[in-house]
Amino acid sequence: MPTKLEHIHASAQLRGLVPNQIATVVSAQMTTPDALTVYYTLPNDQIQSAVLFRKSEAALEIVSAEQAQDLDADGSLLRLVSEAYRIQLAHLFDPRLAVHISLVEPLPHQITAVYGEMLARQPLRYLLADDPGAGKTIMAGLLIKELLVRGDVRRCLICTPGSLAEQWQDELWSKFRLEFDILTRETVEASRTGNPYNEHNLAIIWLDQVSRSDELIEKLKAAEEWDLIVCDEAHKMAAYIRSAISFMRLKTTCTKP
Repeated sequence: MPTKLEHIHASAQLRGLVPNQIATVVSAQMTTPDALTVYYTLPNDQIQSAVLFRKSEAALEIVSAEQAQDLDADGSLLRLVSEAYRIQLAHLFDPRLAVHISLVEPLPHQITAVYGEMLARQPLRYLLADDPGAGKTIMAGLLIKELLVRGDVRRCLICTPGSLAEQWQDELWSKFRLEFDILTRETVEASRTGNPYNEHNLAIIWLDQVSRSDELIEKLKAAEEWDLIVCDEAHKMAAYIRSAISFMRLKTTCTKP
């Protein structure tokens, strides 16, 4: 609440006298009916003075002992919170953060594809059609990692032939520390909600399994939206109604053969 000049006294903790700091009043004296001269200290113990007028009352507040900020918090917890916040904002200072926090050494063409072309296009529909061995999985992993740390992606789905599902899972974990779950028939049957696609934000599905099951396709359609979909071996997909491509109604899609 606003503080009257008459209420300010020695030893009072005063907020509003100095921006973003609480001043400790050393002495206070009314020099005129509408002016108060105060001497005060800041946390750095430097004594300063100021003349306060009636118009200043709205910005002033005497802080009680309970309200005053103290410095008895756990220092290790403060460092942990500060570090977490720094990491959260790291992408603002490092435009290639995913490269530096992953266990990969991308080649120039991979950097160009991910940072020069793919990240610059939002919403994204992109086809990676490089030769075998060119590192398309690494490019996809870099894209996923970068979008995750930037907060642009929370839910990501990878659609791949069943024979490659474990390879995707291993590559994403070993190189990018991205923990994707493979959603098999057993996963669907063990789902607590009846729709496993709502229970996993990072998921891998088998193209050949989903495309042959009306039930799984309906569950995909009913699931929460995906922010990013990666389709492996996309040249094997067809735009039939029963095909898993029917769930490409989502916000952002990355496809690769």
